[in-house]
Amino acid sequence: MKLDWQSLNKFLMLNLLVILQLVFISESIAQKQILDKAMHTIRAGDKPEWDEFKNQSPLKQLTIKFEGRENLSEQTLQIRQYDVKQSWQVLLNGNKLGNLVTDMNDMIIYLSVPPKGIVSGQNTLQILPSSPEPDDISIGEIILYEGPLKQKLNEAQLTIGVTGKKNNSSIPCRITIVNGFGILQMTGASSNEKLAVRPGNIYSLEGKITIGLPAGKYTIYAGRGFEYSVDSIQIVIKPGEHLQKNLILEQEVITKGWISSDPHIHTYTYSRHGDATIAERALSIAGEGIELPIVTDHNIKVDMAEIMKSSGANRFCTPVMGMEFTTNLGHFNVFPVDAATAVPGAKVIDWNSLIDSLHPGSNQVVILNHARDIHNGFRPFGEKRHLAIAGSSLDGWKFPANAMEVVNSGSLQTNNFQLLQDWFGMMNRGYFLTPVGSSDSHDVSRYLVGQARTYIKSDDEQPDHINIDEAIKNLLAGKVTVSLGLFTQITVNKNYGPGEIVPPAKEFRVTVEVSGPAWTNLNHLRLYANGKKIREAYYNKPGQPGLKGKETWVLPKSKQDLFLVAIAEGPYKYLPYWPLVKPFQPVSTKFTPVVIGSTGAVWIDNDGDGLPTCAYQYAFNAWQESNGEVNAFIHQLGSYDEAVAVQAASLLHEKGWSLQEPQLLKALSTAKADIQLGFQNYLKAWSQFKAAQ
Repeated sequence: MKLDWQSLNKFLMLNLLVILQLVFISESIAQKQILDKAMHTIRAGDKPEWDEFKNQSPLKQLTIKFEGRENLSEQTLQIRQYDVKQSWQVLLNGNKLGNLVTDMNDMIIYLSVPPKGIVSGQNTLQILPSSPEPDDISIGEIILYEGPLKQKLNEAQLTIGVTGKKNNSSIPCRITIVNGFGILQMTGASSNEKLAVRPGNIYSLEGKITIGLPAGKYTIYAGRGFEYSVDSIQIVIKPGEHLQKNLILEQEVITKGWISSDPHIHTYTYSRHGDATIAERALSIAGEGIELPIVTDHNIKVDMAEIMKSSGANRFCTPVMGMEFTTNLGHFNVFPVDAATAVPGAKVIDWNSLIDSLHPGSNQVVILNHARDIHNGFRPFGEKRHLAIAGSSLDGWKFPANAMEVVNSGSLQTNNFQLLQDWFGMMNRGYFLTPVGSSDSHDVSRYLVGQARTYIKSDDEQPDHINIDEAIKNLLAGKVTVSLGLFTQITVNKNYGPGEIVPPAKEFRVTVEVSGPAWTNLNHLRLYANGKKIREAYYNKPGQPGLKGKETWVLPKSKQDLFLVAIAEGPYKYLPYWPLVKPFQPVSTKFTPVVIGSTGAVWIDNDGDGLPTCAYQYAFNAWQESNGEVNAFIHQLGSYDEAVAVQAASLLHEKGWSLQEPQLLKALSTAKADIQLGFQNYLKAWSQFKAAQ
């Protein structure tokens, strides 16, 4: 074949470019030193934190010796880390390079190695805990790259645009980047007025990012919190390449008439722990679709209105000023407050004085936070002071709140339903508390803001102009549903929902609907009356967006009022774009995370007095009518359920009766099964309380 000079020149230039590109790629691959291919378990503390670390032989610290050559310019250290809850430092030849990222997700991070950080000859890399707090972590796959950190993180460029399917316009979102092994990948991006950036996660207010990445294979996810679909794309990106991709989100969970709220949100700017600045918090709120965010920093009032306005995030929500009243006897979220509201002193001697400090208004919410967690040596619903089954305080303190957290995604319980069970006990005792779901997030991505959330029955047509007074009024009335991955609604006799009283009828048709995005699933739906399961259904329809289950149950009329609650449950498998984090204060080394949707309580007015009557009130009335005669008292209980029996046992105990007295046992021997079971369960709980003492 004959070639002219022009064709030959073109042919040589094309081949030269290919050769240069291959050389560039090979140099990029070659210019690295693998310091450790393996993953290692390191333990701070003496006992395994979780079952997954139980049969391993952990190190107290990781020490790696390697041969090197003195670096005259900056180099880059890559580390894979997993399950990092406490502070860990990275030392090179005794000099601190930085810290691991305090985040329990599996991720790839990078640290800068300064000039002359490496010496010619033997070098020592150490990773060790900064505190004695218990923490089992996995660490390894450590690689040293030539070249500065900025260069490594910007080997290639990626532009992602995210739009809503409904109107094809950009939408606030969270973009998650994982490598070819599904591990969160640090990028070359930094936070600014439109982006909040952490390893593997970026919140974008405008639904568009341009970021640097190391060359490699990745999966990119885009989502907008619980209500939306997740779209994804796989890419292979080469050194020097700039890819542009688009992702589309669709609202899969229809929540019309329900305001999405997170009533427990923090900022690093004011709480001084976690990592979310107030500017980053504004972006994460918009990116997770929270319409009524309550900012509750510790003993300080924070107004986010101005920062929301300056960033443009105010188009998507109506922020409310609150505070977390943080005391040595528990934490309580209080809202709404204003600039003139006094911040009470945090030192209180009991809950009675705490009530005096708060001075709650008629339209002010006071939430008991994470009642099973210990802070300052005090656990609000600890076994030493609170009998959960009866909702009774054993120190005589008045209860200071009108709501309580039943799901806190930043502080999950080892028993996923413990706080819901605690709420049932309080309701039966006569504390008509609103159940609340919240995130307690102090971070951009470690704990997702709005992951657990509260939906309030109210007009949500204009998220930037929510009627706060109406929303607070409905929240206090209990017109809510709590979501951690599922959205559950309950209707009785077609017209009555949470926070409402159903008038007497011959029967009660209870309809429950459960919705969720395609990426969560429903497998179990339960209906509770006065805290006891009375109906249930099972499902197996994975990957179904929107309506996941619907049941209608018919209940007969009874002789006492009941509160009904529906709780949906589904399995959880790790999702890099929606990670559920292990409990921060576990009571067991075993934890099986689930997704949850719980309704608020709807009352059935069986006795026809127009008011909700709790189990304790029925027990008290029966005691009064029996004139304190135990046989008559047990006979009076025959018309009631197990919840009333528990309260009856509690009442007798408080009056000095031993639940093992022969006269009482004889009277109980002929009582119906529910009454006997209530007394037995109370006695069991009391025995556990005594053991805790």
